[in-house]
Amino acid sequence: MRARFVVSAILVLLCSRVAGEASQAKLQAEVGQVLEQQQRSWNRRDLEGFMAGYWNSPELTLFSGAEVATGWQATIERYRSKYQAANSEMGRLEFSDLHIEALSRDAAWVGGSWRLSLSRSRTTPHGLFTLIFRKFPEGWKIVHHHTSVAPG
Repeated sequence: MRARFVVSAILVLLCSRVAGEASQAKLQAEVGQVLEQQQRSWNRRDLEGFMAGYWNSPELTLFSGAEVATGWQATIERYRSKYQAANSEMGRLEFSDLHIEALSRDAAWVGGSWRLSLSRSRTTPHGLFTLIFRKFPEGWKIVHHHTSVAPG
């Protein structure tokens, strides 16, 4: 009887671990798809498509350098003024070194690197970012974005 209990307990633990790994893999794939779509949209100069990965809420936050944008509208306006104004360009965006971790069933943390290749200025600004995602009925959305630019 005791042996059956021990075997049953071990099987439950193993199944829980496998289920947890499967749900982590699913979360990573779903959040990764949002980032891939953002990258594709940016590289097509489709800022609205890029912004579809963000929570369309006045509570969205973007921290970039010493600037803070609060809300979806302020965030898109910041991107427009910086990358779609006269004499500016969006360039080619690449994400790399992604680390996607579940915080709960409906929240995730993402860390990674970004690189923007700008042909006009022949520069490649780059840096690190941290994102907090939440799962909404319409899918995973960024609710907080913190980015840094590497010096020089």
